[in-house]
Amino acid sequence: MVWKLTVIQIRHREGDEEINKELQWLGNSLGLFNLRDKDSSCFRVFIILVRKARQNAALSSDEIAERLHLSRGTVVHHLTKLMESGIVVREREGYLLRESHLARVIQNLRRDMESVFTELEQVAQDIDGKLG
Repeated sequence: MVWKLTVIQIRHREGDEEINKELQWLGNSLGLFNLRDKDSSCFRVFIILVRKARQNAALSSDEIAERLHLSRGTVVHHLTKLMESGIVVREREGYLLRESHLARVIQNLRRDMESVFTELEQVAQDIDGKLG
């Protein structure tokens, strides 16, 4: 599996318990949303998948587009970005969060990144050995 994830260190404001602000911070920290997304459509796609994840139910791009009043093309664009980041997977029935709980999504991303860094470190050590 090939994915690209950008992790951005953003200060988390303690005591901010509004769920949408927490989800916005999480998504921003994972580099999921950008300034070009004027109507927060990627954030809205992310939210609908997070809410549906507890039921472990996949949604089609058409269902998401209809629920959010977005074009299917816009939804597919954002779903592709979320899949490329390793957050969302495609099943036969549609799209769903990689895990049913956000904490597990983050744990799996950490595990994946640790594996990548282990391989990078091994290759770097091999290169250092060859360079003398």
